[in-house]
Amino acid sequence: MIHLFTWPTPNGIKIHTMLEETGLAYRVTGIDITKGDQFKPSFLKISPNNKMPAIIDETGPGGKPMSVFESGAILMYLAEKTGKFLPKQTRRRYEVIQWLMFQMAAVGPLLGQANFFRKYCPVKVPYAIKHYTNEAARLYNVLDHRLARHEYLAGGYSIADIAVWPWIMPYFQGVKLAEYRHVERWFRTIEKRPAVQRGLKILADRQAPGEEIKMDAAAKEKLYGDTQMKAGKRRAAA
Repeated sequence: MIHLFTWPTPNGIKIHTMLEETGLAYRVTGIDITKGDQFKPSFLKISPNNKMPAIIDETGPGGKPMSVFESGAILMYLAEKTGKFLPKQTRRRYEVIQWLMFQMAAVGPLLGQANFFRKYCPVKVPYAIKHYTNEAARLYNVLDHRLARHEYLAGGYSIADIAVWPWIMPYFQGVKLAEYRHVERWFRTIEKRPAVQRGLKILADRQAPGEEIKMDAAAKEKLYGDTQMKAGKRRAAA
């Protein structure tokens, strides 16, 4: 049994999808990032960077429980556990891993900043908005060029696609999906997968995937304010 700690953000949806695709048994604990659940000591024991998602595999290696944090690492762990969506042959395996790292290093951080400065930043910063909107367009172009020549990012459907897909949902990046026809074709194909549809329903009654996160001032402070720094200092002093 996999114990999943999550919230329906792009990074959470990755793991929702992967668990549904693999058919692993799992149970869910919601980590409401607008209420500060990510700072609870019980959660920090398995995710020291106070970020969701995280998992505990109750039947990990050697039959002993194992916790994993960071969504990319979780995807790789679940792929290796099940033998699905990550090829064993070295060349094909690293074809997938490099596109997974592209999501972790570029797609997530840069599109996340575009979302923040365009929608959630309490102060409008024109230079930041322009910069990250341009970066979003650049990344979509990288994806569009790749997908013009390949059905999926790395050969067959893989954890690379599972990682990137939630970030292309209609957030607030200043990019029109219809202008990138190969990305749109890929996005719509994956969107129709039954496992993806099931994954999108996880905790959707508490936060609808792809929609604006409703936050008051206290919630914004927990996500973007001094709470993050103070939590880090408390852990360092412990």
